[in-house]
Amino acid sequence: MPERGQEASFIQRATSSLERQQWLEFAVEALRERFADAGYRIPREIRFAIGWPKRATTCGAVGECWATSASSDQHAELFISPELTEGARILDVLAHELVHATVGTGAGHKKPFRDCALKIGLVGPMRSTMAGPKFRAWADALMQRIGPYPAGYLVDVKKQGTRLLKCECSTCGYTVRITRKWFTLAGPPICPTDRIALVADGGLKTQAAA
Repeated sequence: MPERGQEASFIQRATSSLERQQWLEFAVEALRERFADAGYRIPREIRFAIGWPKRATTCGAVGECWATSASSDQHAELFISPELTEGARILDVLAHELVHATVGTGAGHKKPFRDCALKIGLVGPMRSTMAGPKFRAWADALMQRIGPYPAGYLVDVKKQGTRLLKCECSTCGYTVRITRKWFTLAGPPICPTDRIALVADGGLKTQAAA
């Protein structure tokens, strides 16, 4: 059983996560009013969080709405990318995903989605909407009430691909590129013209020649 001081310390550590989720809760409740003013009702059976969309790596998605049919308890599940850096941008992406939850994910980005998105103030290609002037003004006013987005963002560092070694013939300039692995295991390639070993960039040698 944690002592009182330990319990207070735990609450303090948990505050950052709770603040972020609470900010999203406030934002969604405000968006419910905006949707209602436009003649739409956001369903109650939704959940939302900051998290990586499944399609982030394949198409760069910054938001995602999972259909109720994919949920064991019939809730739409919304995810907003942790790469987003600005509260205003998070709000318009959240609004985009709430449009999906409201009109149904089966509508895709066709007319039902478009009609709703335009009415709440989103603009641009429907697959990648942005805040229009009215939505931006509304978002700025909202953040005056609920405060700026209370969390940082993540930077996804791309894994560097295999670097190929450049190997060149010292006589004729014939050039090829191979992986360091095969250069080490099999030695440098042979020039097809001069029949001599190619020289790797930086004078790298095989283990046998080192």
